[in-house]
Amino acid sequence: MHNTTGETLQFRMLGPLEAVSGNRMIALGGTKQRATLSFLLLHANRVVATSRLLNALWEGDDAPASARKILQNAVWGLRGALFPDGGETEQTTLLTQAPGYVLRVNPDDVDLFLFHRRVAEGRAKLTTGAPQEAAVLLRDALALWRGPVLADLMEAGFAWPEVTAVQNARLDAVEDYCEAELACGRHHAVLGELEALVEAEPLRERSCGQLMLALYRCGRQADALNVYSRVRTTLVEELGLEPGLALQRLQQSILTHDRTLALPAVPAAGTAPA
Repeated sequence: MHNTTGETLQFRMLGPLEAVSGNRMIALGGTKQRATLSFLLLHANRVVATSRLLNALWEGDDAPASARKILQNAVWGLRGALFPDGGETEQTTLLTQAPGYVLRVNPDDVDLFLFHRRVAEGRAKLTTGAPQEAAVLLRDALALWRGPVLADLMEAGFAWPEVTAVQNARLDAVEDYCEAELACGRHHAVLGELEALVEAEPLRERSCGQLMLALYRCGRQADALNVYSRVRTTLVEELGLEPGLALQRLQQSILTHDRTLALPAVPAAGTAPA
């Protein structure tokens, strides 16, 4: 995405919202203007109806009588901030298009879309039995994050389901990365990350199982079984459910020192240093 100076315009959403032109950080204005840009970026290259944008900016009946005018002013302000010299092109622009607006961007200029692409590439490598390459791609994807997605707007009270979906996509990617590392025999390397993830998300059975496996391979069978006990208690007390069959089988395998839990044959070398 280029302005008239030839500098690439990039957007960062995986953390506080930022827009950068070359080495210059762009001032994006007040909360409503930043929220408008954020919501359009979440639905980049698709028309977002005015009514949907208004619902995103104001909850329920909180919208003032001047809400549409405030939105129009926000779009006008964004055009001035992002394209101060009128540097919009057919591919890189903020258009008024019925029934609302569309922000056209190159997906490679938005960290959120780069994240999704690298995760997809990493998963493909994992599926085809190339965990070394998968780990590199997934680690690169996760390195794009600077904090919670759109952290400044969420702190300001915005709560969009699209943001929850992105946060969940990050957790899925962390689990994919840990799976790749475990497949490479690097259980020590991901142990701390798994412990933090399970503490923050105790109902995610996949990461609980990964932590159990990592602990077992580190020679900590009792700790691995304690993880199972904790997740079972949490599931029963909060959801009235027993752990899934995969987690139950893993517990039994740990109890019996099943040989299938042994280190994989994949060599630990081959991934660039973190």
